[in-house]
Amino acid sequence: MLFPTFDFALFFLVVFTASWLLLRWSEPRKAFLLAASYFFYGYWDYRFLALLALSSTINYFAGIALTKLEADHAKRKVVIIGVALNLLILGFFKYYGFFLDSLTDILLAAGLERDLPFLEIILPIGISFFTFQGISYVVDIYRGQIKAVASPVELFLYISFFPQLVAGPIVRASHFLPQLSLRPVLDKTAVIFGFLLIISGLFKKTFISHYLAVELVDPVFFDPVSYGSIDILAAQYGYAVQVYCDFSGYSDIAIGAAALLGYKFKRNFDRPFAATSLVMLWQRWHISLSTWLRDYLYRALRGPKRDSGWRMYKNIFLTMLLGGLWHGAAWTFVIWGAIHGVMLVIERLVKGRFHAYVKRREKAPASGETGSVGKALKGYISFWAGWFFTFHVFTVATIFFRSPDMETATAFFDKMFNWQGSLELFTPFMMVLIVGALAVQFLPGNLFERAAVRFQNVGMVTLGALLGGSLLLIEATGPEGVAPFIYFQF
Repeated sequence: MLFPTFDFALFFLVVFTASWLLLRWSEPRKAFLLAASYFFYGYWDYRFLALLALSSTINYFAGIALTKLEADHAKRKVVIIGVALNLLILGFFKYYGFFLDSLTDILLAAGLERDLPFLEIILPIGISFFTFQGISYVVDIYRGQIKAVASPVELFLYISFFPQLVAGPIVRASHFLPQLSLRPVLDKTAVIFGFLLIISGLFKKTFISHYLAVELVDPVFFDPVSYGSIDILAAQYGYAVQVYCDFSGYSDIAIGAAALLGYKFKRNFDRPFAATSLVMLWQRWHISLSTWLRDYLYRALRGPKRDSGWRMYKNIFLTMLLGGLWHGAAWTFVIWGAIHGVMLVIERLVKGRFHAYVKRREKAPASGETGSVGKALKGYISFWAGWFFTFHVFTVATIFFRSPDMETATAFFDKMFNWQGSLELFTPFMMVLIVGALAVQFLPGNLFERAAVRFQNVGMVTLGALLGGSLLLIEATGPEGVAPFIYFQF
């Protein structure tokens, strides 16, 4: 059940209406939302409903055990078992085939051919997201940041809440569970904010992302040898915009749908393509994942002491490498994560040396004053140099992220630097989509919040006409059909 479809619109209309009719009855409302979430997940593939319930059950009882135990060593055992079971489920479904394929290649290279137990395993949609939420719930209880919930309905709803179930954002228990104890409020500002986010997400997905995919990115990555260097470069930039619009579009719809049901999710994207450093980019891109990796992977690698020196650089690299592997069981994702890990380390090293140089200059006797124009020019150059470096590290790495195999990535790079071939796919329309999407990144980040406040004085009939007209315009101008969201595969 894809978001931009009639099926989901009908489903959400029923859930929206029934949930607010049940407002006076807190527990039945939660039970209804839980049932709706399981229906939503079962609509994809009912065979994995038991897996979702198993994951929730493991984390529920791990939380109860942590509440009852007093000895720290006993609590650590519960956390280890709970996290291990979560990772075992994720690893089996997501990495079983990748592990056996890699082992087969190693054995063949060593001249040791073996018959290995290959199985045809279907990857359950959203397994990475609800697994990560379960792990964070257990670990946060152990760290004393939250308390375990007594009600299984609340924990099961937290794990399976349908707006974020299949592709995030990864919602923290400390943020969502307290909201279940409060009476939801649906005021005009929340309605406007929710609808604006949904319209934004639909436009990003069904218009920008879809057109870029169908008319530029997919053909080039399918057969890069057949296209010239300009089309290759355009596809590189186009895919960066496509994956941003695709995933941030999903996040917008998810956050907007949750807002219409009375729940607040944190922002998952914050103009990442306006970042002037890789650190800033990862603070703005898929924020729920990057902060999860920081709090539960990097912190586990670091240990109780604060990182410094080469140990810190090693842990940054390993975090990004494993973050790449999280995205998919393929060497292309490993290379993508390694590129970001290496470049983050280099960026930190260079910045550290630069700051040390600046401090030495500040202590040295002044040889002359730099005028305000000179300072402004330096700031301007520094800003755009940082942006250029950051954006191009990201776009070059996405070549591996998008390529189905190493052969495609190699062919892509080969054609990029050949400067041969005619221009076929990079039309003015494609250029407008790419440049326009990048330009919007430099607008203020709180536009939707400000717009929701401004629209408060607009009448409901006028507001409904504007929102309805926007939806009709997106439907009329977008291409036929809706491709699955990119992050469904993760």
